[in-house]
Amino acid sequence: MKIGIVNDLTIGVEALRRAVDLEPDHQIVWIARDGAQAVAMCALQTPDLVLMDLLLPKMDGVEATRRIMAATPCAILIVTASVGANANRVFEAMGHGALDAVDMPAIASQDLRVGAAPMLAKIERIGEMISSRTMTTKALAEKSECASIGIHRQTAVRISHGSALVAIGASAGGPAALARILSVVPVNFPAAIVVVQHVDARFALGMVQWLSQYCRLPVRVAGEGERLVSGSVLLAGTSDHLTLKSADRLGYTAEPSDYFYRPSIDVFFHSVCRHWPGEAVGVLLTGMGRDGAVGMKALRDKGCHTIAQDQASSAVYGMPKAAANLNAAADILALGEIAPRLVGLFAR
Repeated sequence: MKIGIVNDLTIGVEALRRAVDLEPDHQIVWIARDGAQAVAMCALQTPDLVLMDLLLPKMDGVEATRRIMAATPCAILIVTASVGANANRVFEAMGHGALDAVDMPAIASQDLRVGAAPMLAKIERIGEMISSRTMTTKALAEKSECASIGIHRQTAVRISHGSALVAIGASAGGPAALARILSVVPVNFPAAIVVVQHVDARFALGMVQWLSQYCRLPVRVAGEGERLVSGSVLLAGTSDHLTLKSADRLGYTAEPSDYFYRPSIDVFFHSVCRHWPGEAVGVLLTGMGRDGAVGMKALRDKGCHTIAQDQASSAVYGMPKAAANLNAAADILALGEIAPRLVGLFAR
């Protein structure tokens, strides 16, 4: 993997260089000392992955991430001294398309590999995500547990009876997209909302707190055995997959263990197909890769309404594009149109 490093401190650059050098398949192709230089370097030589600090001179890591993703998109991992202390900036950067975040590797310990392990694990996972873009639709369909459930029906114009669920999947760019959608949803929204966002389990609570600033509905991390309640937002909160385990109860499972998307949107969408007894709407937002596309196709085939974010408003047009290619989305909408569409679907 070809990697660019963005850090203004010599000790930070050295820590990252030594950590990356532990894996012979990784190559550092350039080092930028500020955000503006990082944008320029990406334009000259776009790497597979950028390790981006947040606190930078001239242009901070949030703005550098935004500009890189707009001009020369590539995978970005936020690497900063303390993710927890910079939670707001981390989620802003993820809203612009950064894939994940991790604390700066500790290299002072006797075992460098132990100190670098969290970052190297995230780099490996991102490498798998990048390579997954070459997976065929057929291969993805073979992983689907319910791709053939039900018969396709005409798109519903309005949902107005029984229990209701909105299942939302998001990845790179998701935090900002979710904040925009949830800020519009009214307090009397007559459906439960469950969100599966690709995010490190350690950041789930911070993301709930961040989203709560924008959302009129109560937002919390989904717990094991959690009951779905209309007018609430539940966020997947562990590295295991969130699933609907019965008609109204959520839970977590480690299986499938070979899915590198954790938590997986596909796994949750498939569980909705199996267990949800009422009306459901599937929404797939910005993100790299294909997670959620096959699950959304299963939802649509079962008769559920499905919505994918359009290319123009997506920070990373990967997952919604995969859904569109599978004809999994009944609606392909700009980000600003999704919340009004949801409100209209559930209007009494």
